[in-house]
Amino acid sequence: MGQALCCLQVDQSKVAIKETFGKFDDVLQPGFHCLPWIFGQQVAGYLSLRVQQLDVRCETKSKDNVFVTVVASIQYRALAEKASDAFYKLSNTKEQIQSYVFDVIRASVPKLNLDDVFEQKNDIAKAVEQELEKAMSTYGYEIVQTLIVDIEPDDHVKRAMNEINAAARMRVAANEKAEAEKILQIKRAEGDAESKYLAGLGIARQRQAIVDGLRDSVLAFSANVPGTTAKDVMDMVLVTQYFDTMKEIGASSKSSSVFIPHGPGAVKDIASQIREGLLQANSTLL
Repeated sequence: MGQALCCLQVDQSKVAIKETFGKFDDVLQPGFHCLPWIFGQQVAGYLSLRVQQLDVRCETKSKDNVFVTVVASIQYRALAEKASDAFYKLSNTKEQIQSYVFDVIRASVPKLNLDDVFEQKNDIAKAVEQELEKAMSTYGYEIVQTLIVDIEPDDHVKRAMNEINAAARMRVAANEKAEAEKILQIKRAEGDAESKYLAGLGIARQRQAIVDGLRDSVLAFSANVPGTTAKDVMDMVLVTQYFDTMKEIGASSKSSSVFIPHGPGAVKDIASQIREGLLQANSTLL
């Protein structure tokens, strides 16, 4: 109806291509326009100025002979000042962009190993963007941004990579576990050694206290009872300890049966054996 009345409305973010008798005449900006068709003026078409996105999947091979699928996302838009070039010079913009993407990716990825492809995907995206910017500016398009959004190796390769990664992590875990067990054993050994050292100190102090007590008892008894010798005092101490030991054995309900010579003569024999042992030890040291 508007064209019949020679009136035309161009929406925002669009431009209209005006022709006069089939020849390009002007680019109509958004708003109201009057096109008297009787003078051969008409609209050849519309061109969107919005940013558009094209996802391109490109299959190629890396330097280490692994087939990968690289997914590139191209964001582009037509330039208002070059709307006529964008409208007339390209018949299929998406196919043109896709061809350039294929060319750059298939020239870049075969130079890299698979691991390097993942690490240098930003460099690949930059190379694609530079090539597209140089080529598409001639046709009135601006490349807003280029992204490598995905790199998909073959399924068998992905499974192998996951297994390698899992094996490496298990190896690290095993090393950490072994190191922890090693530290635990060292600490346990250090604790056991310290415990035995302290127990030895306790036994040594106990024996030293017994010796000091016996010495003090012998000296006190000899001083208070005239005519007694150290030998008499030691015999009496041995008899006392002998009977104390027998008492403890009999009082304990969990003790085993112990058969020892018992009688007044037995005490004398025990005392004699202790003295002989001490004399032999002294003679050895001398």
